[in-house]
Amino acid sequence: MEEQESPFQAAVKPGLTIGLVSLALTFIAYFIDSTLLASGWFGLVAIVVFFVLIIYFGKQYRTEIGGFMTFGTAFNFSFITMIISGLVGLLGQIILFQVIDPSLPGVLADISFESSLKMMESLGQNPDSMDPAMLEEMRKTTSSSFTLGGQFKNFGFGLIAYAVIALILGAILKKQDKSLEF
Repeated sequence: MEEQESPFQAAVKPGLTIGLVSLALTFIAYFIDSTLLASGWFGLVAIVVFFVLIIYFGKQYRTEIGGFMTFGTAFNFSFITMIISGLVGLLGQIILFQVIDPSLPGVLADISFESSLKMMESLGQNPDSMDPAMLEEMRKTTSSSFTLGGQFKNFGFGLIAYAVIALILGAILKKQDKSLEF
């Protein structure tokens, strides 16, 4: 009898694949126009690709283990896949921001800060009426998220988001064997 892979073992290859796809998208955007990395549209496309690939690999794993998967197994598979993918992405971003283009974090921080100000204006808040110290604190916070420490901190907060997304994906990927129900 062939031994089945655990969700943890099965998640390694998809996690690496999704992480490399994420890196490829990041570097393609960087080479086309580095400001795309601060774009909401780029983030949205990346999230859609992320979801589609995890669902694809999750269904593939479900088929490999007999066509049925419990919520717990689906959650574990999704969560571990996202952690591995996130680690690959984090490594790639560290290389991009710290080695390839150390000036990029400053550029992206400025773009993100300006986008925040525009969003505030669209919601009726006039940034000119805000306390300059508050604006400077916003700028510092935005800039710090692109530092090495900020990248690790963001990954830590990302783990919480990964868990929530894995719950959603677990519900999508689970499939009960109806023949076992009484």
